[in-house]
Amino acid sequence: MSVTIKDVAKKAGVSISTVSRVINKSKPVSLEARQKVLKAIEELGYKPNEVARSLVTRKSRLIGVIVTDIGHSYIAEMVRGIEEIGRMYRYDIILSSSYGHKETEKKFVQLLMGKQVQGIVLISEDNNDEVVEEIMEMDIPFVYLNKYYSSAKIPSVYISSEKSSYNMTKYLTELGHRNVMYITYNQDEKYSVEKLKIDGFNKAVKEVNGKGYIFDGEGFKIEDGYKIGEKVYKMVKENSITAIFCCHDEVAIGLMSYFYDNNIKVPEDISVCGFGDSKIASIYRPRLTTVREPYYDIGAVAIRRIIKAVDEKEIEEENIYLPSQIMKRESCAEIRSE
Repeated sequence: MSVTIKDVAKKAGVSISTVSRVINKSKPVSLEARQKVLKAIEELGYKPNEVARSLVTRKSRLIGVIVTDIGHSYIAEMVRGIEEIGRMYRYDIILSSSYGHKETEKKFVQLLMGKQVQGIVLISEDNNDEVVEEIMEMDIPFVYLNKYYSSAKIPSVYISSEKSSYNMTKYLTELGHRNVMYITYNQDEKYSVEKLKIDGFNKAVKEVNGKGYIFDGEGFKIEDGYKIGEKVYKMVKENSITAIFCCHDEVAIGLMSYFYDNNIKVPEDISVCGFGDSKIASIYRPRLTTVREPYYDIGAVAIRRIIKAVDEKEIEEENIYLPSQIMKRESCAEIRSE
């Protein structure tokens, strides 16, 4: 099995990006780190991927974009941002949908390299270290977009999940809610943003001496929200909960559908809010109060970062955080004191 850039980084005790900088002399690296990397390269007999490196020396003005499924409205918004900003700078994109299959994503990485792309944007819903490592092995500008997982070690564009969750929960407490439930999913998985969102939720509830309840759901889809409806409402009644904050809009819509089918009124009997501001959030009735993630802007900033890297301009930071916004709609009501 051939030695990879990941093996070199592990042996040298540095990041993959540091190894890349030493090999390509792209950015300054400390003398100590440089010596460690060179020593590891020599001991392991590492040979850089010259084919991949030679391909990107030609200016194709193409950016590769690999997505989970372009049919998802938020992904389509990201791609629109990528495409429109890319066009402004005279770059075209090559788009591929993997439908969540890691092997397909790996195949597309090789295909895109064969097309001489100058950078890659991966938009995923999975925690797929293998694909990320394969792209980083190619040593071209790369941005990883994932609204479910985050890692400070991989170049990306995010909103602050903790701050956004805090702001949403604070809005609920300002409406008078003191017993509040947060519905989460996969909080214990590596790199899950749910840990950050729960921290923000707990902080806001604690500030008003309220009670926060965490409910572990069964997924992120509308049907997952509907399935947990009976258990959720039982917990609501037992603990006098007046507001439910769902980790994603789809869960909130599914839960509200269950409430509608069981004559539980939103927001008269229970307030419900979500996270994301997907298209259905403003179509469903009552319209869903939610955190708006700026999907178009995330895509636009991602490709701008890649273009800066291609043009060898200085990149200020590995990760870029954009502001979110609370969309105040009809699914949340004020608690009025008697």
